[in-house]
Amino acid sequence: MKHKFISTAIIAAIALGASAETTQKLSATKANDFAIVYSLPLTTVDITLETVKTVRTPGEFYDYAKRILNVDDPVAEPSVEYTLKSVTLTTHGTPDPSRRYAVKFSSGSTPFIILSSNDVPLAVNTEETYTPKTEALPVAQEAAPSPLQTDAARQVMTEDMLRSQSTLKRAQIASEQLYALRQSRSDLLTGQADQMPPDGQAMQLVLDNLNAQEAALTAMFLGTEQTSTEVTTISFTPSATDNDINGKVIARLSSVDGIVSADNLSGAPITISYKVVSRGEMPLNDKGTPLPFPKNGFAYCIPGTAKIAVSYDGQNFAEKSIDIAQAGIDYGLAPNSFTDKRAPAYLIIDPATGAAIEIGTKK
Repeated sequence: MKHKFISTAIIAAIALGASAETTQKLSATKANDFAIVYSLPLTTVDITLETVKTVRTPGEFYDYAKRILNVDDPVAEPSVEYTLKSVTLTTHGTPDPSRRYAVKFSSGSTPFIILSSNDVPLAVNTEETYTPKTEALPVAQEAAPSPLQTDAARQVMTEDMLRSQSTLKRAQIASEQLYALRQSRSDLLTGQADQMPPDGQAMQLVLDNLNAQEAALTAMFLGTEQTSTEVTTISFTPSATDNDINGKVIARLSSVDGIVSADNLSGAPITISYKVVSRGEMPLNDKGTPLPFPKNGFAYCIPGTAKIAVSYDGQNFAEKSIDIAQAGIDYGLAPNSFTDKRAPAYLIIDPATGAAIEIGTKK
């Protein structure tokens, strides 16, 4: 069993799906002795963690919030806090070096194989490939500007506020502006302003600007809170001998640093549980006897199934049943089925498991 952090570039590649992969089409020819080499995949689970980062910043006048605005709980200390928002589970295939095959076709035939860029088979005798349906992955979101980072914040900074060396004096000027803004808005809404906007659109623009200025002045007393989201993906590849993994730490969530490695004890553990619930079995003949692997057959996987759960702070954030190659068994199709002149077979394969998604004959 392995697990590792995946870089942003790899996350983007996974998100695009198998359909965006670079593929290669290989034909059985005399040049390659009518043999094509490929690797069946291991199934890797991608655990995408979405965290919320909250940054709180005190306002310049937080000491006067109670005295001037009668607010008891302004932001008094700068802080950063991370929380786990969501976990998304997806899968992809990686080549298994222990399951590397060479299929040899009869000379004079023209079958072909579509391989992924890492030599995992996608299809035989057809260019149609399989793209599994997956959940939409979260996208990192930057924090919106705080009220103190807007043009309105610059508009409310009067010359007296800029000149004054006294924090209390600046707070008093800010509070006077704040009450004046509220009065101006009330006059506009009641139609008592000396100069009313000419139409509804102009009225809305004026009100929006007044609201932004009020928010900036209020933030000078109460402080600001900005939230953004970050996305990290960790890959987890169980081995063929892993049957039941309970509470394995794959990462940690630090309240101040976000997602950190599993061995970084500054964070609380994020754990994975993995349990094989069924294993792939060889197909049976009419007498109930397992069919033998066809001589020189084109190998594909009959996968097993496993249950995956990711937990944090006593809560399961994601649970899923998946098909997994490591709990499966390899079987195959006779190579001459792909070279039948009357009805050559075709095969479409799941790149995450190596499973046969569709087997048919070409018309």
